[in-house]
Amino acid sequence: MLDYPLSDRVTNSMVRLFRVFFPANVLLLLISEILLVFGSYLLGGWLVLDEEWIPYLYVENGWFRIGLVVFSVILGMHLTDLYRNIRVTSRSALVQDLCQVLGIALLAQGLISYAFPPARLGRGIMLVGSALTLMALLCWRLFYSAVVLDVVGWRRVLFVGHNQLVQEMANHILEQPDRGFAIAGYLSDDDPEGTPLAGGAVLGRVADVRQVAEQVKPSLIVVGLTERRARMPVHDLLELRFAGYTIQEAGTTYEAVLGRICTKELRPSQLIFSDELGPQRVFLAIQSLLNYSVCLTGAVLALPVMLLVGMLVKLTSRGPIFYRQTRVGRNGKLFTLYKFRSMHVNAEAFTGAVWAAKDDPRVTWLGRWLRRTRLDELPQFYNVLRGDMSLVGPRPERPEFVETLAERIPYYRQRHCVRPGLTGWAQINHKYGDSIEDVITKLEYDLYYIKHMSPALDAYILFQTFKTILLTRGAQ
Repeated sequence: MLDYPLSDRVTNSMVRLFRVFFPANVLLLLISEILLVFGSYLLGGWLVLDEEWIPYLYVENGWFRIGLVVFSVILGMHLTDLYRNIRVTSRSALVQDLCQVLGIALLAQGLISYAFPPARLGRGIMLVGSALTLMALLCWRLFYSAVVLDVVGWRRVLFVGHNQLVQEMANHILEQPDRGFAIAGYLSDDDPEGTPLAGGAVLGRVADVRQVAEQVKPSLIVVGLTERRARMPVHDLLELRFAGYTIQEAGTTYEAVLGRICTKELRPSQLIFSDELGPQRVFLAIQSLLNYSVCLTGAVLALPVMLLVGMLVKLTSRGPIFYRQTRVGRNGKLFTLYKFRSMHVNAEAFTGAVWAAKDDPRVTWLGRWLRRTRLDELPQFYNVLRGDMSLVGPRPERPEFVETLAERIPYYRQRHCVRPGLTGWAQINHKYGDSIEDVITKLEYDLYYIKHMSPALDAYILFQTFKTILLTRGAQ
């Protein structure tokens, strides 16, 4: 009789929110720090106002005012990547980041004081609460990194096999330790026992899975065999499964760990018989309604900025204000995409259609700034209002590239089953693609988005896009 695995105690597993997998340790940290920041400002208010504190909370909307400050602090922590890198490696860097976060909160209070004074938190409460918040967050982060992460534990993975998917997952786990996974070891028929591999060693042969699982008590067993025929220990895996162990195919774990669908191991039957694969008609109808309302509002609000950018483009370089380019839309339909011109006139006259590159010589000095801030893409509001594009979706590609890529990359045409987007899952997770390898990686992100399409996922992508634009990441 097999022992029940230790993985079912409180461990650092993945939690799925907004159709995205998050490490539980990050969500636990987020919730605890929201409560901690709220408590710090409550204590600051009590120290400043004393007996007048309770009337301030309930009569003068103190709860709401503190809530706005807490929101600005947590947003600042998100923008400074404090929820991406949760293990403390430098105390001085942590202090600098927290000071920057509180600076954002103070700036937000200044804007609130100007725009809507009744929502402003009192100066004394703000200063005392911010000082308490700095000390509380600093101490809690150090304690969480040194103690809580080890107590909560990691989701320990035992790999059965060592195919290409397993190798990519292992490398990703090593590069992103905050994702909450740790490698317990490998079972392989191709390497002798004790052979060191990425993050662990070979603990035995594939047929030894039952004995090794009893010894190492993994949280998750991932099967990634290059060739399954006559090698899959079906009976032992079945016994392990009924004993309470979680067992997954490498492709399933790959999707959760990396946030994309691996096309190398993808079979047509997996797409044909998938119940999750989108897009669903109801969601597309909701998406169209949101696209129209949001873009119409955005276009009106951005009109002064667009007029200013248009004047600068005209004054700083010869040529038209707008750049028109043919792109491939939903179901392969061609449409004209509009952008503010960021390149010199006839920039591709001698080179033909080529991908944008870092420090592209075709780009003007103003265009480089427009691309970095994404202001060159504001005219694409018109494309969304026309129905050519969506706010969220795969990046629209040029037909010259689509024909070549569809011949070389399986499932590439399937990304055209939805409207292309101003932003997307691939755009916020991967750099600007300028090679076939980058295109394949972005396709895997696009397939993940198509599979998990939902209003919640769209909202999450738009929220992350705001951060990407604000920090000027990924532009070329």
